[in-house]
Amino acid sequence: MKIGLFFGSFNPIHIGHLIIANTIADSGEVSQVWLVVSPHNPFKKSNTLLHEFDRFDMVRLSIANNEKLNVTDIEFHLPKPSYTIDTLTYLHEKHPQHEFKIIVGEDNLKGFEKWKNYHKILEYYEVLVYPRPNSEKTPFHTHEKVKFIQAPLIDLSATYLREKIRNHQSIKYLVHEDVETLIRVKGFYL
Repeated sequence: MKIGLFFGSFNPIHIGHLIIANTIADSGEVSQVWLVVSPHNPFKKSNTLLHEFDRFDMVRLSIANNEKLNVTDIEFHLPKPSYTIDTLTYLHEKHPQHEFKIIVGEDNLKGFEKWKNYHKILEYYEVLVYPRPNSEKTPFHTHEKVKFIQAPLIDLSATYLREKIRNHQSIKYLVHEDVETLIRVKGFYL
């Protein structure tokens, strides 16, 4: 089976993430999309991250009724910070029957050469890219292992949502309603 791996902090997961994951799941490029909750992205500060299990629960709630989407905590069990190549190697060894592809936003191509062993990623895996606002063209745009997926251009960030929550503003329609309830009940991001 072809599996698209959508890595993210999902802090919190929002409709932009869900739209992209579902669009790629329906693109014909993969049979399923696995949302990989990253406990610690090496390019982000971890002091603003909600606990990994809480973020996992929000993703699980968001995709509960979509058989094309799955969530995995695989990176919770690997050394931190999480590096994509290490996760890919582990998943390939654990699930040799699957063909894994990486899903990234177009803005990630700008710093892709900073990723650990990025050349190995491009040697062994296809990279599915969805459009992001104001992305600059890079040499990776024409790489044979990089494929662009037609998807909505969504400019919504988890940072924006956390700020709205801290300011006691509504996040209705920006996150799944079960996630909105969980955030409110647990007092996340206040």
